[in-house]
Amino acid sequence: MGIAALGFFGALAGSAHAQNSPFPSQSEFQKVQLNDRPGEPMSLAVLPDGRVLHTARTGEVRIHNPRTGLNTLVINMADEEENPKGLYQHDEEGLQGIAIDPNFDENRWVYLYYSPKLNTPVDDPATGAAINEGNAPEDLTSPEERERLKKFQADAQTSYLLLSRFKFTGNELDVASEQEILRVPADRGLCCHVGGQIDFDYQGNLYLSTGDDTNPFFSAGYTPIDDRETRNPAFDARRTSGNTNDLRGKILKIRVLEDGSYIPSPGNLFRPGTPQTRPEIFAMGMRNPFRFAVNRKTGDVYVGDYSPDANVPLVGRGPAGHGRWMLIRQPGNYGWPFCVTPNDPYTDYDFTPDAEQSGEEFNCRATVNDSRHNTGLRRLPPVIQPDVWYSYPAGDSGLFPELFNQRGGDGIGPMGGPAYEFDADNRAENRWPRVFDGHPLFYEWSRDYVKVFQLNRPNGGQLRDIFHLFGPGGIEQDNPMDMEFGPDGALYSLEYGDGFFSENPEAQLARIDYVRRGEYTPVVKVSGTPTSALVPPLTVRFSSAGTNDPDGDRIAYAWDFDANGTVDSRVANPTFTYTQRGIYEATLRVTDTSGRSASSSVRIVVGNQAPIVELQVASTTPPFNFGDTVNYTVTIQDEQPVDCSRVTVAYILGHDQHGHPQTSTAGCSGQISIPIDEAHAGATNLRGVFVATYTDQPDGEEPQQGSDEVVLTPGQ
Repeated sequence: MGIAALGFFGALAGSAHAQNSPFPSQSEFQKVQLNDRPGEPMSLAVLPDGRVLHTARTGEVRIHNPRTGLNTLVINMADEEENPKGLYQHDEEGLQGIAIDPNFDENRWVYLYYSPKLNTPVDDPATGAAINEGNAPEDLTSPEERERLKKFQADAQTSYLLLSRFKFTGNELDVASEQEILRVPADRGLCCHVGGQIDFDYQGNLYLSTGDDTNPFFSAGYTPIDDRETRNPAFDARRTSGNTNDLRGKILKIRVLEDGSYIPSPGNLFRPGTPQTRPEIFAMGMRNPFRFAVNRKTGDVYVGDYSPDANVPLVGRGPAGHGRWMLIRQPGNYGWPFCVTPNDPYTDYDFTPDAEQSGEEFNCRATVNDSRHNTGLRRLPPVIQPDVWYSYPAGDSGLFPELFNQRGGDGIGPMGGPAYEFDADNRAENRWPRVFDGHPLFYEWSRDYVKVFQLNRPNGGQLRDIFHLFGPGGIEQDNPMDMEFGPDGALYSLEYGDGFFSENPEAQLARIDYVRRGEYTPVVKVSGTPTSALVPPLTVRFSSAGTNDPDGDRIAYAWDFDANGTVDSRVANPTFTYTQRGIYEATLRVTDTSGRSASSSVRIVVGNQAPIVELQVASTTPPFNFGDTVNYTVTIQDEQPVDCSRVTVAYILGHDQHGHPQTSTAGCSGQISIPIDEAHAGATNLRGVFVATYTDQPDGEEPQQGSDEVVLTPGQ
């Protein structure tokens, strides 16, 4: 890449800014925990009254109420008694994004993007590891495999993710009110990339991000464009991201009508009626634009697009993996799977075994999609330059050094965060200051930080500088998952924590306040002894030890032992006796003399207890390596009779701090065949992660779930 191609970006990347940031340091903010048990967190939406809805991939929608401090389960979309459509959870699918309508106060619409269960096949443990019916076939060399593939392939009626909206009143999501808006095709049974963020602009247009729905594990970490007739089409991203006639690997832009139908928004990439195109497409050529945000004042869209995994460039394959960030004002094509930037093409690699040579590099300015799976235009719009692009240390070009993590952790997980919208009429004490107005945040899943992307003024259409905001040594971020500014002008965030496809100890919903006049919110700690019993009565001694106000204000205590919204005690360390069976969230809300409050809770279980799950795994060819078959045994301890058909065992490829679920099966014992992983060949910090989960079925009581995880390192 030459100097002329760098232009403005070269000047930005070559400068150092740690000492002259115009933004406050992280010492001027306070992180207030709102919920430390958010499930496997995915997405959040702040309501106009300050309550916070947030989703878990496994189907739960929860709500935090700042007035009571309570965290309440709204609905479990995986429970078919609550949601008759159920939830499909193979690989990365499940419940994804959540958003509220711009006119929520009037219409009460909440939007969800999720995977309905449909009739997708699941594994039959009785057939053993030789075949997993829940996995789509990778090779199509027999009529049986081709017939089996038909049950998984993308079809507008039988295999899709669904964007719907529901009426939300009080704390209830009315499933019967569901309006199906848009179905996005999905080739089920193989990993990866579903996108799933939802947002709106100032005109009421709805934006939805979708992933490329393509398996990346047989492409050596470069571009997955294998379109051989003998391979599952899900190994070819040209059929989705590079396809003008497909909704995947895109940012979609639509206008939802009163009855839940929609029309494409004006000014998208393709005019309605253009042959071999979808008019819903606003931006195409993306791998997994997992997080984006819309500036509702300007309509600008800030997109983070995930990277493939090759650490270094390779002749005959293409550039190393790059994360990208784009400020999008006009519709366009951002190149995947053909190009990273207009100057960084991949090679048209020949996936035929023993092929002598690959094809030519793709022409990023006149790309031709000649895949056998392409149903759209052959000639694609020219590739647009991203505003930021960065790689792993070994493959980095030296651009944007501000994005490297001084504390380690150099994976790539770009998240397009929101821009603060300053409101001069907002008098909330925790609101962020005017200096952030119009400047988007950028947060990094793998590197555990938040940056401010300072834009030029007054138009804000070009990146001017990058400044560190939160991360090491201050406001900690543990795999930040989603962020949104609330009506109070504070930042709300979900953190995933360290772990794989479970509720991790560090997972939380939090609010980040700007601190004025040295006034901090109290820090709340709670515990109880004991916290469980098989039968009532259970007398619990509660403690608030460790609770304090950082600026020394006097604090008042309000305990709600049964989460019914009524204050049960106002002493610091009360005792309470539970006389009925059930699961209770005993919540302490603490308020200081300035009126600032925070809460925390401890779970009390009387009656049915969570099952104790123990997982044992052993490779048939020890030590463990990719390509092995693994025997597993799950032992369950529970008061209820154990139903082994309800035991699920999942295999997840662990890489750095993130994971890619590959396959799952059921039963208390069995085998899992581990695929060979070409995408991460030579990569460090790879692990085979096995997770066993069991949910019991007590009569007349809330089911409880237990799980266990085993991590194997290849070669050990």
